[in-house]
Amino acid sequence: MASSLSVGLIERRWPRLYHLTEVGSWPSIERHGLLSTASLLELYGIVGLERERLLCQRRPEMKQLERAGVGIAWIRDNKPMNETVLRRTLVGMEVAEYYRALNQRVFFFLEEPPLLKLRSAPPYRDRAHDMLVLDTAALLSRYGHTVELSPYNSGAVHPGAKVPRGPRPFLPIGEYPWEERRNRRPPIAELTVPAGVQDVRSLLIERMTLQPQAGVV
Repeated sequence: MASSLSVGLIERRWPRLYHLTEVGSWPSIERHGLLSTASLLELYGIVGLERERLLCQRRPEMKQLERAGVGIAWIRDNKPMNETVLRRTLVGMEVAEYYRALNQRVFFFLEEPPLLKLRSAPPYRDRAHDMLVLDTAALLSRYGHTVELSPYNSGAVHPGAKVPRGPRPFLPIGEYPWEERRNRRPPIAELTVPAGVQDVRSLLIERMTLQPQAGVV
């Protein structure tokens, strides 16, 4: 059954998209685009076993990339990923396949509160971040045919998680189970773009620096 979800519905209901990035990443993003982990590793010349490790295994710490003539970029850690629970809830795919699927795309929240919740999580709240706010309609006019959606936060698996994941954790707009999800909160957890988003400045509504949350318990 075809989904009744459409590009037009998404851009009307969620006119802005939200992405969290490390302070200092903007010059590279402006120059090279907002890139997936896999695309960043290619840009920065990371090959061989290190590339496979970064793509297919849990990253306990953030990874800084630097290359002459390219600049500096950061790859976020996977600290919110409880791998024991991930193994238990995965269906039809291996853990390495799941990580690879995550690392092949750029993620956006469709509303601001989930981004602020991520930023306030213990691993991230003591650092400054940039929040990028992009125009949904402008992004979908370029990437609507490749955009894929997730009904859950794909990068966070907590100890109490029970929702099955896989074998297709991300679905094109036309295949998304909108009738089943439309009354859930949220009906769509993530909007993703495979490989990356180019010419981000032309899509940018706002870039805001979020300062560390000192004293938050």
